[in-house]
Amino acid sequence: MTTTLDRTANRALTPGLPARLSLTPQTILAGQLDGAWWPRSRDLAAELPALADALEGRWGRITRVLVNPDRWPVVPHKVAVTGHVLHVGWFTEQDPDKVILLSYTTGRCDLLVIPPETEPASAARLMDAAALPGSVLTASALMSGEAATGRRMGAARSSEDTWETDGGAASAPQPHPAAHPVVAAHPVVGARMIPLPLPGRTGR
Repeated sequence: MTTTLDRTANRALTPGLPARLSLTPQTILAGQLDGAWWPRSRDLAAELPALADALEGRWGRITRVLVNPDRWPVVPHKVAVTGHVLHVGWFTEQDPDKVILLSYTTGRCDLLVIPPETEPASAARLMDAAALPGSVLTASALMSGEAATGRRMGAARSSEDTWETDGGAASAPQPHPAAHPVVAAHPVVGARMIPLPLPGRTGR
C-alpha cells in the first residue's frame, strides 16, 4: 500500500485519552524493542499526538515517525502535536508491527504496535514481552508468538466446551441393582478423581 495523504499542521488539537504504553526500564541491556504501544485506532493523525506527549519526558521531543503503510490505511505527511509538528514517513521494508520514533535529544525509539482490536489479556502479554530488557525478539516475532498462544488457548476452550456438551459433567453411573452397595472412595466430578478425606482428618 502506497497511499499517502497530507494532513495540515494547523488542524485543531483536541484532548484525547492518554497513550497506552509499556516501556523497557532504563538499562544497559539493548534489545530489539524499547516497549509497546497499543493505539485505539488505525488513525495516525488521531493517535500520534498522545504518543508523542507520553514519550517526551523520557525520549525528548519526538520529531519524526516511521511506519509501514501495510498497517495504516492513511499515512499523513505531518501531524500537529503539542508545541510542534511531527513528520511522518513510511517504508514498506520496515517491520509492519513496529513504529520507529526519532528524537533530536535521545535518538531512536522502536515500539511494537499492538493492533487496536486486540483483546486486553493478549495486549497485556504483548506489553510485558515487548518491555523485557535485552529481548532478541522482533515485533513480528512477538505478534506471531501471541497468535500461536491465542490458537492454543482457543483450542483448549473448544475442547472443554466439547467435553461439557458430550456429557462430561454428568453424574456418576448408578450401580446395578443386583450389586451390593459400595461407598465410593473417589467420587467422580467430571473427568477428575477427587479423593475424599479420611474420617477424623482434615484436608489441606
